[in-house]
Amino acid sequence: MKILLATYWPIPHVGGVWSYMVQLRKKLESLGHEVDMLGYDEDNISVYIVNENRKVDSDKLLPLLNAKLNEKTYPAIYANDLVKYTEFHRYVYELSAAYLGLEKYDVIHTHDVISTASIDRVRPEKSALVATLHGSVAHEIRYQLNTIHKSNTSYMARVYYDELERLGATSAEVTIVANEWLKNILTNEFQVPNEQIKVLHYGFDTENFIKRSKQKSSIIRPKDKKVIIYSGRLVELKGVDHLISALGELKKIRKDWVCWIVGNGDKQAELKVQSKNLGLEDDILFFGKRDDIPSLLAKSDIFVLPSLLENQPLSVIEAQIAGKAIIVNDVGGLPEIVEDGVTGLITPAGDIKILCKKMNLLLGDEKYRNRLGANAKKWGMTHWSLDKGVKHLIEIYKSAISKRGKDESNGASEPIN
Repeated sequence: MKILLATYWPIPHVGGVWSYMVQLRKKLESLGHEVDMLGYDEDNISVYIVNENRKVDSDKLLPLLNAKLNEKTYPAIYANDLVKYTEFHRYVYELSAAYLGLEKYDVIHTHDVISTASIDRVRPEKSALVATLHGSVAHEIRYQLNTIHKSNTSYMARVYYDELERLGATSAEVTIVANEWLKNILTNEFQVPNEQIKVLHYGFDTENFIKRSKQKSSIIRPKDKKVIIYSGRLVELKGVDHLISALGELKKIRKDWVCWIVGNGDKQAELKVQSKNLGLEDDILFFGKRDDIPSLLAKSDIFVLPSLLENQPLSVIEAQIAGKAIIVNDVGGLPEIVEDGVTGLITPAGDIKILCKKMNLLLGDEKYRNRLGANAKKWGMTHWSLDKGVKHLIEIYKSAISKRGKDESNGASEPIN
């Protein structure tokens, strides 16, 4: 098959979506399929096919869009900056995809609702569309509107992204989600037909991860302290500020630990100030974005993910494969991949005192800590099989191709003007 893996987000980028796409491409190619990748570039100014390095610059299209989507004709777009930005950039993405050409692909596999809705409008009649949704964009926007972007036009933005979520989740022949949590959101809130959704857990290249965990790293583990680690984006939704506050409480109890925070994001400077204000500048080390996370996990003892909203994070998958004791919050799909007291510990989101208590428990009980880590690894090595995940995905591709062919022959799909 000729397959296009596509996302609206910049690629490469931080986070699990890009890592999953890279692993998926490698595995599909090893099975004899031809695979391309489409997305915005890292600077978010061009849409390009990665492996061919063909691109369309957004500044070539924006004058046309500004003329067509002007404020007089479409005043609603201009009432909210977030809506305006997304509306223009999704049309740039759509026009670029059409210009770059989609005719050769048997399957276009999108990885977010925006790319799905956009590509559905310009895909050829023969190309099947499969969408994997790695989270709820609408729910993330609601959180941001309630906590960050409060304004008189917040309601308009919520309506816009709710509709975008519904459209993106219903445009493909098959919509894939990683867990029942997201499936329930789509069916209950966004009227996605139950029969359209497939629950398919991510595959993960465990063999390569274990190999990388044995490689040397410039980071040295302290000899006399345990290591608590967080890896991921430093953004509001990840709740890293709660982790730092909990570490402030933990230091009042014991000092036999350090915390490694790996990743970057728009909250990085703010989190460093918080750490300093709590007297933790020598206890919390910010490493920024790194490529040696497997090695860092191998040198750590406890992995903590204090997210306030989460789907199925790659960071937890990696911590499981690394055999670490894991602490996560009771949000999103996390309770479906971490069993409290068996493969990790689950805490109430935002509860700093309980998070401190759980970290203190694991630091003080090596036997329990090791048992949780061993259970996590045993479960993860079975559950995250890349071979099994891709096998099921190829079956979904074939099913989507068949469905697309039947719909076209029955005249069920009409071009959108």
